[in-house]
Amino acid sequence: MKVLNVEAVLDRDKGIHPAGCKTEILRELDDKTASYAILSHRWGTEVSYEEITGLMKMAEEEREEIRQCYGYQKIIKSCELAMKDGYEWVWIDTCCIEKQSSSELSEAINSMYQWYQNAQVCYVYLNNVDVSVFPTELNSKFSKSNSWPEWFVRGWTLQELIAPKQVEFFNKDWKPIGNK
Repeated sequence: MKVLNVEAVLDRDKGIHPAGCKTEILRELDDKTASYAILSHRWGTEVSYEEITGLMKMAEEEREEIRQCYGYQKIIKSCELAMKDGYEWVWIDTCCIEKQSSSELSEAINSMYQWYQNAQVCYVYLNNVDVSVFPTELNSKFSKSNSWPEWFVRGWTLQELIAPKQVEFFNKDWKPIGNK
């Protein structure tokens, strides 16, 4: 599996990349032996594998456009959480899978349950929850998704909820609102 190097992502976001330093943003690791965090989220405007790997080679204007992207902010927040929790690596489906490669995409789809199971922690980002406590009752505010936050009606939710050993839920402001 390819995972993001938390420190490299955060350093590059801050504009820190020492001359001559070729720190990889992504690295291939064995999910059975690596210690990593993983993100579960609802897709929006995301940053792709090609964009995250090419970020430093882009012109400043293009780089800034990606930094303003909703998905880029999820990458940064996930890396900040992982660093705070002591993890060097984080896996995020939108930017850690080279979707142009049918073999890599197929392997990822077939391995995802195992990757969530082997993660030390799964961060669940509930992008449409603005309260400071985990929603435990049906709420008409979420009428587009059967009265629950959107995350709960996704096809992948079940495996991302039951496979990890530890799950931490965050609201739209990245404030912790519960765990499993």
